[in-house]
Amino acid sequence: MKFNQIIHSLLETDLYKFSMGQAIFHQASEYETTWTFKCRNEDVQFTPAMVEEIKAQIKAYCALRFTEEELAYLAGIKWLKKSYINHLRLWRPDFADFSIQAAGDCGLSIETQGTLLDTSMYEIPTLAIVNEVYYRFRPDYEALVADAKKRTRQKADMLRAGNYWLPIFSEFGLRRRLCAEAQEYAIEQFADLDSNDVLRSYFVGTSNVYLAKKFGVKPVGTMAHEWIMCMGQGNHLYNPAYSTQVALEAWVKEYGVDNGIALTDTITTDCFLRDFNKTLATLFSGVRHDSGDPFLWGDKLIDHYTRLGIDPASKTLLFSDSLDFAKADKIARYFQGKAKVAFGIGTYISNDTYAEPLNIVMKVTRCNGQDVAKISDTPVKGMCKNQEYVDYLQRAIDWRLKHND
Repeated sequence: MKFNQIIHSLLETDLYKFSMGQAIFHQASEYETTWTFKCRNEDVQFTPAMVEEIKAQIKAYCALRFTEEELAYLAGIKWLKKSYINHLRLWRPDFADFSIQAAGDCGLSIETQGTLLDTSMYEIPTLAIVNEVYYRFRPDYEALVADAKKRTRQKADMLRAGNYWLPIFSEFGLRRRLCAEAQEYAIEQFADLDSNDVLRSYFVGTSNVYLAKKFGVKPVGTMAHEWIMCMGQGNHLYNPAYSTQVALEAWVKEYGVDNGIALTDTITTDCFLRDFNKTLATLFSGVRHDSGDPFLWGDKLIDHYTRLGIDPASKTLLFSDSLDFAKADKIARYFQGKAKVAFGIGTYISNDTYAEPLNIVMKVTRCNGQDVAKISDTPVKGMCKNQEYVDYLQRAIDWRLKHND
């Protein structure tokens, strides 16, 4: 490797990978998936040297194992069970599951194939590696790190001064961080804030389990789109327009009333609401916004809770779509007194510099020999290799929205 190892621990992933991983282990361990990398920046090119470094870094990641100390930390998370912890004790990433080539529009092609139980765990470390390698090859890398730290200090100072109101917020930026150093510095700065000195804002933790353990803050995260895509669309017994119902009922089977923030936009929020009945809306403590207009979305969810006879003020609206402090502040003030509000903030905390951040994703594109797709409330955020399947899924969604079935 040209650079020092980027991923040092198998804990260095988002918490929801373990939340979903346990449910997959108990209910879908045989599911087979393909994951595909995509860079949405039109002007970004990865050089062959970058691709070789990414390969070397991923190979080094695949040599990692969970330590007993790390497993003991995971066992302290109340909804993780001994059976799953024992699975992780034996689990190892497998470099043979990866296909990494200097190809495609951006000069980098990555796919992983294998069980969902394995491949789901690869997404976050892979994206973190791609990001850091890309920026480390820039001649101004050190200046970028210095700028990121400067902006982080300014953000912490703004919170101390009460410039913004973020009732509850956490850091969600591992997958798109500038580098490990910048993200760790940000968590250190925010974790050091005395909540008695921060006017009305509270930093609760990070999705990065490794840094949550290191700094003694809360690891946060529940489910991602892959859970709904694979459990619904990957299960060939069901019409894919019922993906949300299948996935949320499977989640409740695993966790009951624990660990319950439901993601709404895998096959559009409107279709989600067809399945988010009073039972599910009662069992889940809240919902997460990840695409579309946040104000319209929040009003729609509040109306839905009200129609079900549930007090919206007892539920959490978690916003996580391209947030900065100013946008979060506006959202918090708009929904004040209407519902509990929380924020998951990613790139603005972990990769805010004078340079444009990478917009990269790695999504599941096939499950059990069938295409799967996300049709979110922001069309550009969808991803699928087969447009015919996307069209079919959209027709299925449209049918559901026209019928009460």
